[in-house]
Amino acid sequence: MRFLYVAPRYHTNQMDIMKGLIEHGHEVCFISHYAAIIEDYSYVTPIVLGYSRLYRLLDYLYVHIIHRKDPEAIVFKIQHGFPPMHRLKKLICDFKPDVVILRERSVYSMAAYLVCRREGYPCILYNQNPLWSEPVKTDFAHRIVSKLSPKLRMTPVMGIRKQGTSIKENDYFVPFIMEPQKAPEERTYFENDTIHILCIGKYEIRKHHLLLIQVVEELQNTSSRQAGDETDKLKYGRIKLTLIGEATNHFQKEYCGQIRQYVSDHHMEDIVTVKTNVPRREMEAEYLAADVYVIPSTREMASVSQLEAMSYSLPVICSDLNGTACYVEDGVTGYQFKDCDQADLKEKLAMMLSDRERMKEMGAAGYRALTEKYNYENYYSTIIQMRDKLL
Repeated sequence: MRFLYVAPRYHTNQMDIMKGLIEHGHEVCFISHYAAIIEDYSYVTPIVLGYSRLYRLLDYLYVHIIHRKDPEAIVFKIQHGFPPMHRLKKLICDFKPDVVILRERSVYSMAAYLVCRREGYPCILYNQNPLWSEPVKTDFAHRIVSKLSPKLRMTPVMGIRKQGTSIKENDYFVPFIMEPQKAPEERTYFENDTIHILCIGKYEIRKHHLLLIQVVEELQNTSSRQAGDETDKLKYGRIKLTLIGEATNHFQKEYCGQIRQYVSDHHMEDIVTVKTNVPRREMEAEYLAADVYVIPSTREMASVSQLEAMSYSLPVICSDLNGTACYVEDGVTGYQFKDCDQADLKEKLAMMLSDRERMKEMGAAGYRALTEKYNYENYYSTIIQMRDKLL
């Protein structure tokens, strides 16, 4: 089959999907709005179509003049940017896809949907809004957007079942997938009798790197020393924290600089390591060097990194409001802490650090969950089920 994807960028959370499709004999075309600095084209090289000339002018005015001091301005194009229509139509029609997956209800996706609908290519909407969601808004603007978007939707975010929410007839839960990398018996833990904490995320304020550093600092400072022990060990043993993230624009570089300054001012250089723009090929060594993975960020619609950590048999700690917090079974494969709650994050991390055998058990449980639930077969079968419904 021929799979066509249209999305803002070729994100790392798509890599194992692409790998699975290619290895099972399918043909994939991936059209992206733009390319990020850190991307891996091992299986699929996206066609970076970009935006129309008119929109590039509007975007420049919006980002560099009107909102030049707003770090969030650069994402305006994801929802509002529009493509060069003639080139987009030619790419779609030349490829003749059997199924099309469009990311977000954006102007770009609407343009692609109009082409596909006219040519008869079945389309699926992919976004990260929760499966359990509130009733759809019915005002004029939302009705127009709905009319110009695919009828079937898939999401990797389960959401919370509560009063006022439901699963819509045409909505499907299709989780991220990740190939297993290292079973617990194939790797080692606690190198040099040290617990290594790993955190990966762009250097943005909402990622809460500083909050995590402060939690580690508190745990180190409040650790009671064992009386009469000649080795004078800390309660949790030695702790190391490694931060890895993208720092490419000036906002990210500025925040990364603040983190480095905090580490220096608080004399934590021997505890905290800050790394930037690490190539994907070097990430395996980082995961294998870690013992626990922490995602302290807030406003996280759907992170895939916890699955990557689970693929290396690591226990995970993440916010309870993380869109994909459902991938972390609280008390089984890791812990969930209250979003933006430094005290609760400290408590959950302290619980994790205090029992090394339990950490390894949680890592093993995460690895099993990955192989059973978050695999290519589950992804592919649901996509085919949705396509058959469309046809």
